[in-house]
Amino acid sequence: MWDDSFPSFLIGLREGLEAGLIVSVLVATLVRAGAGSRLAQVWTGVLAAIAVSMSFGAVLTFTAASLSTTAQEAFGGALSIVAVAFVTAMVFWMRRSARSLAGEIREKVTEALTMGAGVLILTSFLAVGREGLETALFLWTTARAADDSAGPLTGAGAGLVLAAVLCWGLYRRVLRIDLTRFFTVTGAVLVVIAAGVLGYGLRDLQEGGVLPGGTAFAFDLSGSVDAGSWYSTLLQGVLNLTPAMTWLQVVGYVGYLAVVMPLFVRGARGVPGARGTTTPPPQASPRSGRPADPQANPRSDRPGRPAATRRRLLLPLAVVAVPALLAGLVVALADSKPAAGQTVAVSGTDCGQGFTAPKPGRQDFRMHNTGNQTSEVYLIDPSSNAVYGEIEGLAPGTTRDLVATVAGGTYAWRCVPTDGKAVTSKAVRVAGTAGAHAVVPVTQRDLTAPLNAYRAYVNRGLSTLVTQTRQLSDDIRDGHLDTARTDWLTAHRTYASLGAAYGTFEDFDQKINGRPDGLPGGVRDRGFTGFHRIEYGLWHGQSAAQLKGVAQQLAADAAGLQKAFPHQDFDPSDLPLRAHEILENTLQFELTGDTDQGSGTGLATADANLAGTRELLTVLRPLLTARAPRLLPTVDADIARLQQLLDSAHHGNRWTPVDRLDPVVKARIDGATGQLLEDLSPVPDLLEIRKSA
Repeated sequence: MWDDSFPSFLIGLREGLEAGLIVSVLVATLVRAGAGSRLAQVWTGVLAAIAVSMSFGAVLTFTAASLSTTAQEAFGGALSIVAVAFVTAMVFWMRRSARSLAGEIREKVTEALTMGAGVLILTSFLAVGREGLETALFLWTTARAADDSAGPLTGAGAGLVLAAVLCWGLYRRVLRIDLTRFFTVTGAVLVVIAAGVLGYGLRDLQEGGVLPGGTAFAFDLSGSVDAGSWYSTLLQGVLNLTPAMTWLQVVGYVGYLAVVMPLFVRGARGVPGARGTTTPPPQASPRSGRPADPQANPRSDRPGRPAATRRRLLLPLAVVAVPALLAGLVVALADSKPAAGQTVAVSGTDCGQGFTAPKPGRQDFRMHNTGNQTSEVYLIDPSSNAVYGEIEGLAPGTTRDLVATVAGGTYAWRCVPTDGKAVTSKAVRVAGTAGAHAVVPVTQRDLTAPLNAYRAYVNRGLSTLVTQTRQLSDDIRDGHLDTARTDWLTAHRTYASLGAAYGTFEDFDQKINGRPDGLPGGVRDRGFTGFHRIEYGLWHGQSAAQLKGVAQQLAADAAGLQKAFPHQDFDPSDLPLRAHEILENTLQFELTGDTDQGSGTGLATADANLAGTRELLTVLRPLLTARAPRLLPTVDADIARLQQLLDSAHHGNRWTPVDRLDPVVKARIDGATGQLLEDLSPVPDLLEIRKSA
């Protein structure tokens, strides 16, 4: 969050200071001219500018929300380019105009005083409005790049508050700031930040299909750079530099800096008095806050003052309400919310009654079960059975909403009652370009081959485990405890690599790999058996006689599991779930040291868990490649990065204990594991067994 706040803090500080200086000059000029009664007109213009800026931000947000994923990328990329253009023009303009800004504003105010109230309102509105619109656009772009609004909004708020404090200090003559140098330095920093925004915008346009080269990477350091590390997060949050960038991004980033930065620096050197002190805005004299003559406030003593006050309040209220109302109309007309719309009947005999061709965009279908059975409901592409949206367990007589994004293509409803007889509605055609995301359903038959392959892998692993646990038992029986420590780790890693089958092992898992957590006697409890019990004894000085019985029991349990496993039920739906859960447990237990009973081999177990995950993905690869071709290359890069980090902690037969890892290395391992978990998270949904097929 905080790594994404600096660009917004800087833009809030700069734009806030610009707008604040303008307002300060406006106010001071009116006060000195004895026209204090017209200050309300200035504040009305300022208020209108703020309202328009906030409404502009709301329109951007809700407009983007109404688009499909691809269109959102293109929309965001285009606005990022526009934001870069605005910021670039702003830094050059302020570098050139910083010293003469006060004189220009005073001249405009003097002209406005000879005209009506509307001109003065318009002057303040235009002076402040540009800064507000630039700020809104840049903040929206930054928040979208960060995929989070908290950091950018917090940074911008802090910048605006600091700008207000500085402007007050300048106005009251308690601060003297070299504004020319300030705007020059911050302008140079913003040029660098704008280069990153440009690169991010170009990437968005590539992902939105507007620009080519989305797979042509200039470099991809994701295998060696930890995306979750503090320095990677900082570079991405502040400069929008990522571990992998396309050639177009790199050319845009470097080209922008190569052209804009020299021009900015050369222009800054040529500004007269660039090293001098900028005069702060004029301050009102102690007596100038009052009207210079009795006519300066002609209505002050007249009757009917409350009515006049109400009329003066009407304009400020209007300038806030009108932009907000217009923004609301734009949002409503842009269809930013799912279209309220069709009520579709669901039953075992008539699925999809009331369904007509919807308009493209996000749609809210009200699904009403008119039958007498609970049903699964799917919005599908009837040509491929791909699922756009689904509702599970829609009970008779109930209504639930199904929200889906609709683009060009063919759509139909498929209702599957509890008796399993699927009913499909008539298909409708939606005009337009394709783009809606759909998942090709997986059946139990689709998972049969992967399941058989994984069962064979587990059978081989259990056969190896039986041999290794017998060897461990023999070591302890013969009193060879040093050898036993080595053989213990070998056997334990074999067991850890079978993680996707733990749910099938039933009570064998607790006997073989149970922890003392929750046992009444802790590590001394009679129910504490298996690998971790032997680990505790081997690394806490217990004798071979004390461990002999436990080791024999472990070997017997491993043999019992090998015999029982072929007859145990292995739910096919467990395979996709385990792709995520194995490493989730690794992050929770092994990488925190919770399971360590003295051996310090948590990273060795994590390495075995990673090997098990890799094997599981191998058997699932054909199904995943067909449904999410871009997922596996990303996951493979994540696995390679995590493997490299684990290998760096492995020295011969020794593994660095988790609690002795360098904090930076520990953070990298945790970050790489977390990133891999995040990228694996779609697997269960992609390979969920659905009845729609």
